Amino acid sequence: MRTRLGLAFLGLIAIASAAFAATAGASPPRPTGLQVVGGAGAWHADNRFTLSWVNPPAAGSPLVATHYRVRDPEGDVLMESRIGWLRDGIGGLTLPKAPGTYGFEVWLEDAAGSQGPAASEQLRFDDVRPASIVPEQVKGWIGRTGFPLRVRLGHPSGPSPLSGIRGYAVTIGPLPLGSPCAAPDRCTEAETTLHGGAGNDRLTVDSLPEGTSYLHAVAVSGSGMKSPESGHAVLRVDTTDPVTLLSGAPRGWANRAVWLVASAADSGSGMEPLGDGVPPFTAIRIDGGAAATAAGGHVAASVIGEGVHRVAYYARDAAGNLDDGGDRNGLANPVPQTATVRIDRTPPNLAFANSQDPNDPELLRVRIGDPLAGADSSRGQIGVRRAGSGDRFEPLLPARSPASELRARWDSDAYPPGDYEFRAIGYDAAGNAATTTRRRNGGPMTLSNPLKATTTLRVSFHHEGPQHTVPYGRRVLLSGRLTAGRRAPLPGKPLRVVERFLAGARPATRVSTATTGPDGAFSIRTLAGPSRTIAVAFDGSPTLARSTAPILELGVRSRLQLRASAAVARIGGAPLVFRGRLITPGEELPPTGRSVQLQFRLPGLPWAEFRTVQTDSHGRFRYAYRFSDDDSRGARFQFRAYAPAQEGWPYEPAGSHPVLVRGR
Repeated sequence: MRTRLGLAFLGLIAIASAAFAATAGASPPRPTGLQVVGGAGAWHADNRFTLSWVNPPAAGSPLVATHYRVRDPEGDVLMESRIGWLRDGIGGLTLPKAPGTYGFEVWLEDAAGSQGPAASEQLRFDDVRPASIVPEQVKGWIGRTGFPLRVRLGHPSGPSPLSGIRGYAVTIGPLPLGSPCAAPDRCTEAETTLHGGAGNDRLTVDSLPEGTSYLHAVAVSGSGMKSPESGHAVLRVDTTDPVTLLSGAPRGWANRAVWLVASAADSGSGMEPLGDGVPPFTAIRIDGGAAATAAGGHVAASVIGEGVHRVAYYARDAAGNLDDGGDRNGLANPVPQTATVRIDRTPPNLAFANSQDPNDPELLRVRIGDPLAGADSSRGQIGVRRAGSGDRFEPLLPARSPASELRARWDSDAYPPGDYEFRAIGYDAAGNAATTTRRRNGGPMTLSNPLKATTTLRVSFHHEGPQHTVPYGRRVLLSGRLTAGRRAPLPGKPLRVVERFLAGARPATRVSTATTGPDGAFSIRTLAGPSRTIAVAFDGSPTLARSTAPILELGVRSRLQLRASAAVARIGGAPLVFRGRLITPGEELPPTGRSVQLQFRLPGLPWAEFRTVQTDSHGRFRYAYRFSDDDSRGARFQFRAYAPAQEGWPYEPAGSHPVLVRGR
């Protein structure tokens, strides 16, 4: 039994020894995940590389060192190094300054000195800058329909760098000089506008601001190196339609052919031909027909036919912006501006009404007919003259007229009896004139005067006649009667009473109204005041002729007051003082007053003036008189103040009540 157990133990030992020997002879593992920082297989513009990898766990002897090798583009070993510890990356690996594709290998070494298989990767280095490009220049201005705009950037000349052409970097801005990339020699992926190689060199621009923009473009190599110089292109953009104005179009109707001129201006591309763009023009289109066009900013056209015409006017600038309302490249142009031209060259039809209105025979009515422009009742005229006289027609005062009629009023009261003929000149809204002397039925437009019933107005001072004189402050009664025909009373008619005061009175005129009673009679009591004339008139009605009564004359005497300082005057003694006043409203006296005579007399003798004095502005006056003649002793004198007629004094001459004074 022991022998069997011993043999089994020895077998286990042998198996274990064989397994240890097999493990101890295993090679180190190959590094995994080898990559170049910045892109595996990508081209680099710098010759310094950073690599990383993963070291798997060793199956046998522990890993103790790292080996790496760099081969040149021909495959020859450029450098080789052993690092005495385990590494999972290397930084700052510098290659020669010669563009190309280099090889990198890395492997591991274990404690037993065994070296494992190598992991390899390519190191692509290219710092060569591609040649500059020359973008295709965009001729002329870019208009609204020029977008999206495709600009060909062009290929770099000469051989391409080893890394090839990644694409193009482009920027568009307001400055004439510039570069699309921030770095002086390279462009980032984000700064590269177009990818896809050298052949993808057409840039699509969807929109640009109006004005001049500048395109700057470079070619970008596969390693990101850019052209040494930027290529430039000028992009002039104008997407605004020209401003077009139309002159010559009348606001209303015209009675002649209309000459229209359209003028266009454009603050961007302008209206002058540039030679390398679309030719600008200005156009006028009438009633949707073929447009009249002219190169540049001006065009003229005429509208001749009668009727209402729709005129469209528009222009195209040097950028091709056009507002004709049409379709271009699938885009609808803005609608053009329009104006309306109305032409009527035919005079209107005129005719007087067939008969006069019996309730208003002085009203003259002329119908104006015009099918196009319509009547213009604000411009016509109706005139009158003696029938068959050949005199010039005297224009009548126009009356308020409806739109289709011309009206005037004939003041027949101002014309002597007889036959009169009338003429009307009428206009339509276009200014065409027509003349007629006929009624609508073809008969002549004549009237026989008088048209209205005659009236008679009588008036007088009550029981006094046409002239009357009253004291100051007295009111006077006027009475009279208004009749028609053979003394038929006219009740309820208004009468105008005009009082015109003599010079110097304020106010100068006063107007009042009286109304006739059932029998045509009336009466009115005048207000107190200065001397005046009084006119009473009936102004007539549509069927009654006006009439005026004879002028009445009303005289008003002045009113004076006088008193003496004593009833007895001593001869050779103190003077006797006379004081008085001219009674009248203060506003009727000037600042210098009025003249007043002081008069005296003995009983039975006429009055004699002994002094003339001037009142103040309130009519007051004063005078001291000394008795010195012995013949006056015992005499009884009468004194009075007397206001004579004088210029600017609206009263009749009058004196004051006498004052008695006895001399002693």
